[in-house]
Amino acid sequence: MSARIERVVTSGQFSLDGGTWDVDNNVWLVGDDHEVVVIDAAHDADAIVEAVGDRRLTAIVCTHAHNDHVNAAPALADRTGALIWLHPDDLPLWKLTHPDRDPDAWLADGQVIEAAGADLTVLHTPGHAPGAVCLYDPGLGTVFTGDTLFQGGPGATGRSYSHFPTIIESIRGKLLTLPPATVVRTGHGDSTTIGAEAPHLEEWISRRGG
Repeated sequence: MSARIERVVTSGQFSLDGGTWDVDNNVWLVGDDHEVVVIDAAHDADAIVEAVGDRRLTAIVCTHAHNDHVNAAPALADRTGALIWLHPDDLPLWKLTHPDRDPDAWLADGQVIEAAGADLTVLHTPGHAPGAVCLYDPGLGTVFTGDTLFQGGPGATGRSYSHFPTIIESIRGKLLTLPPATVVRTGHGDSTTIGAEAPHLEEWISRRGG
């Protein structure tokens, strides 16, 4: 049986630099009837546990360490035994939310995380956060972009630890080179495709410049 993709939407708050915003987050599950990985354990461990069901949760992969993407990760790990994976460059952000618990394992560019026939290749895509990653599976024809690329443009770069030229370089070099039909599954909001977003790169740059 090949892997399938499921989405759970959870709600909570994102806080950074003294501000707080209400947000809805996409939690992605990739797996089959027996095992599964979770991408971004946001807000609500109970809802994620319910979606996992009686399957074995093998990994909790964090696309980056903003609190709204990792706040339920330790509770989910404690309840399932799954390892929490994060890129080491995002440890300072992680510590803002979880000062007393480190991630269990470190992500690296080019690494492959396997789950139930899925092969998720880690693409280090800094910019929204220093340790931001995307997860690409050519077999599933999809890339999970966290907050790096959305329908309509790059993720926000106006706050601490973020940098606009860096996110543009990440998107140009690591994402827009993927096949145009690749489905972009984002950290918030609706999915899109690489082909739908690629023509707008220069527009995003000029919009930011203006």
